[in-house]
Amino acid sequence: MTRRMSAIVITLAWLFLTGSASAQTVTGTILGTVTDESRAVLPGVTATITSPALPGGPQTVATAANGTYRFAGLAPGTYTLTLSIEGFGTYSEELRVVTGATVERNVSLKLSQLGLVIDRATCVDNMRRILEPARQHEFFVRIDMESSAYTEVTLEVVETLWNLEYRNIGVVLQSCLYRTERDLRKMNEMGARVRLVKGAYREPASVAYQQKEDVDAAYLRQMRLLIDHGTYPAFATHDVALLDQIKSYAAERELARDKYEFQMLYGIRRDLQASYVADGYRMRVYVPFGREWYPYFMRRLGERPANVWFVIRAILGEKR
Repeated sequence: MTRRMSAIVITLAWLFLTGSASAQTVTGTILGTVTDESRAVLPGVTATITSPALPGGPQTVATAANGTYRFAGLAPGTYTLTLSIEGFGTYSEELRVVTGATVERNVSLKLSQLGLVIDRATCVDNMRRILEPARQHEFFVRIDMESSAYTEVTLEVVETLWNLEYRNIGVVLQSCLYRTERDLRKMNEMGARVRLVKGAYREPASVAYQQKEDVDAAYLRQMRLLIDHGTYPAFATHDVALLDQIKSYAAERELARDKYEFQMLYGIRRDLQASYVADGYRMRVYVPFGREWYPYFMRRLGERPANVWFVIRAILGEKR
């Protein structure tokens, strides 16, 4: 019986300036990790790329002991990647190395999808399997926050990984929860990067603020803590009133615009996203990715039906 393998594949483009701004060379890199169906890494897999953009013909490498491969110095164009090893089927994928864009490698994930609800130790092991290659390839991994039932254990996993010397991780905190200011101070003391959100889950009054004005007030208190003491904070909101106050307080504290960032959802308030970038602010756009994007999207709406109206209002409020 033929076994199957899978690959996480990333393409990156780089712009190099030589001598003067008119002398430019753009090259790209294709890299990834190969695993079997049990997610065990596969060393010794033959990885081959072919493309009309390769003047010397196909290039071939073998995956390293950690299952990784890398093709660097590639001209822009379309490439076919083929992976093969005895006992497995052949994996093939068409890829494009594009120009005109720079990509900072940043991934956000939920621990409940990595075994947290089954066993914390298994979850930590799974995270380490992600963080190791992420660290090698300079990826930043953001651990997303879920409902309040998972807040404590999520932060425990973050602290465990931090104590294991993983510094390429950050976490999300929700301003609606009473406990967040305490958690925020601890993350600041550790030096961990925090994304601050209002909170998309329907929470009971015993653990969370119920009124919008209370959530907004908490967000602003926590924003000030992040501006004053945080490590490259991220503010994830589409609320223009809050955004204005974040910009105002950062300017008051003389925090440079490249020392923090705003984050928004793909397709929501694109006018704001573009205008903030034009004004010199950093903007990260959150894009759900993968084959299970639709179930993910429906879960987010189901967790809190008010999210539906938020999306509708944001789309209607966009300035064309």
